[in-house]
Amino acid sequence: MAIRNSVLRSIAAHPWTSAQDAILGTSVLAVAGLLAIEFDLFYFAHELTTAERRVSLAEAIALTVLLGFCIGFFIYRRVREHRDDAQRRAEIDREMQELRDQALRDPLTDLPNRRAVLARLNDLQLRLDGRQHAFFLLDLNEFKRVNDQYGHAAGDCVLQVVAERFRRVARPADLLARLGGDEFAILAYDVDRSGAAAVGNRFLGTLENKIWVDGVGHDIGVSVGAVLIPNDGVTVPEILANADIAMYQAKDTDRSALVFFSDVKVSAGLYPRAAG
Repeated sequence: MAIRNSVLRSIAAHPWTSAQDAILGTSVLAVAGLLAIEFDLFYFAHELTTAERRVSLAEAIALTVLLGFCIGFFIYRRVREHRDDAQRRAEIDREMQELRDQALRDPLTDLPNRRAVLARLNDLQLRLDGRQHAFFLLDLNEFKRVNDQYGHAAGDCVLQVVAERFRRVARPADLLARLGGDEFAILAYDVDRSGAAAVGNRFLGTLENKIWVDGVGHDIGVSVGAVLIPNDGVTVPEILANADIAMYQAKDTDRSALVFFSDVKVSAGLYPRAAG
């Protein structure tokens, strides 16, 4: 049944090659008929006695084997075409998946990129189920000085080291991403305020030691703005804007710091709450 279905699908998918095989078989039969007419084989058979016309067992077996070979060859061609089509589709699917993965990854650090973060936040927005999550926006301190004094190649090395340190302390289920430049993001699932603080402080701790590149040690800090979802934001623009606000207040401390949006002081009007 499976072979029959495969053959039928292959015939439907490759009508031209199936027609070619049918034309070839018909042509062989036509040539055989013409040869029989040309050499009066039909008349010769008519002159044979009844006993002489009878097909022997060996002849019957030979004809059956020949017919079976022709049918088997036709089925083999159709099954092979179906298999080749399946392999081509699988290869195309793999290539498309690789392209999708590349579109969602940062080539320098091999972390997910901004597009991946937006996709996760959109997905989270659609399936909020009463659990609390946290989104962190991280901006490196003193990174511009590295680029200005030592060049962008050194800056890229620093970013790779930072990404590797962040990767070591990230929870397996959370999303760690590089948004671009010296900005990173973390989406931590199923954490309350204290759990989010523990996550954020682990990332602060990764940059307490110098980052060494080509024999030069760089003191790189990080300012972290944290948003609790859904308490401090539900929509993607609100989450990003509020995390940005919290991160900029953390940057005003002139040292590595973690600031939750709920703790941002808005009285001075410097950090207005983003509209939903």
